[in-house]
Amino acid sequence: MRDVFRQARSYDRSVQLLLLNQFTINLGFYMLMPYLAQHLSGTLGLAGWTVGLVLGVRNFSQQGMFLLGGTLADRLGYKPLIVAGCLLRTVGFAALGLVDSLPALLAASAATGLAGALFNPAVRAYVAADAGERRVAAFALFNVFYQAGILLGPLVGMVLTGVDFKVTCLVSAGVFALLSVVQIRSLPARRGGAGEPASGGREGVLRQWRRVLANRPFLWFSGAMIGSYVLSFQVYLSLPLEVRRLGGDGEFGTVAVALLFAASGLGTIFGQTRVTAWCRDRLAPGQALALGLAVMAAAFVPLLVASAVPVPGEGPARWVLAAGPPVLAALLLALGTMITYPFEMDTIVRLSGNRLVATHYGLYNTLCGIGITVGNLLTGAALDAARAAGLSALPWLALTVLGLVCGAALHGLQRSGRMAADVAEGRPVTA
Repeated sequence: MRDVFRQARSYDRSVQLLLLNQFTINLGFYMLMPYLAQHLSGTLGLAGWTVGLVLGVRNFSQQGMFLLGGTLADRLGYKPLIVAGCLLRTVGFAALGLVDSLPALLAASAATGLAGALFNPAVRAYVAADAGERRVAAFALFNVFYQAGILLGPLVGMVLTGVDFKVTCLVSAGVFALLSVVQIRSLPARRGGAGEPASGGREGVLRQWRRVLANRPFLWFSGAMIGSYVLSFQVYLSLPLEVRRLGGDGEFGTVAVALLFAASGLGTIFGQTRVTAWCRDRLAPGQALALGLAVMAAAFVPLLVASAVPVPGEGPARWVLAAGPPVLAALLLALGTMITYPFEMDTIVRLSGNRLVATHYGLYNTLCGIGITVGNLLTGAALDAARAAGLSALPWLALTVLGLVCGAALHGLQRSGRMAADVAEGRPVTA
């Protein structure tokens, strides 16, 4: 961790603030969201479909508005969108703890989702602009702070929710309010230096979107990378389900699932910068991305092998089978993400030609969000069908093949030169 902080201090103050910003955003978000469903169904007594609706509105409002958030960031500058997103999430999280009617809950949930759509593309575009040629290393640090917030948030939320969920909501809202004040006072106003067309003037929004959608290399890259998000999301879907299938829903299952998240988060915090440095010194960006997908594909091999082992009865042998392969899979998924993430973020900037960077990030996030939704539906259906048919290996085989296919696609894009867009770096402009 000392090396992480040393590297962070080597960047401009704006990048340091954005790293702290992302840690705090995830801290505030994850101290509340894991416990929201229980509050809605337990404390408020809402029906299951209503709970799903409230949570679904949050996800839809975020994924569906990423493109709009990125477009506004390119047109208005990065800072206004970051501040607006944090202020909106302050209001939304406070409301989730204070209101109990369905319309108010839906409005609050939509506000928290829209907030993420506003600041996420802007933050990434800002980091890319101010990090310059050190983008890859900067995004490696970004992922460390990102994962640290995910790891610490639920622990803080567990303590606060033990007192009252309203306390959790108000503390989380307070975190975002404080973050808003810090950014208003300390974050320089910034926009990309190459956001407008070479002919001068300002393009209309629809024309900008058509220009982004006409960027074939970017769209091919986005399609290939969707697989990485489907695979990495299995830490939240298929791996916990597998642990609980074999280990039960009791104390062991709870501890084993927590171990999954701890292995993934701690692995990233302590290994990200070293992994990125190793890859940057030895591999081209496309090669690193293909390697990362191959590692993600390999993550499901332990589960594939374990599916051929007879399931022991109750006892230590069953516990080892329930926890061992999923935890190893989580570690390999974390390693694959460590390899891909910094080069992925950098490649988006290069493929954008350093123009409309936030808009490209916004569209990329939307496409990956759609891919995660579809991938989760198919994965869940495959898990159910495989268990009903007695073919427990089928989902793991399918996920392995998905990783290999996407890795091969990235390797093909690298060899064809479609990922080697040579960007004339535009310097960030102080607004």
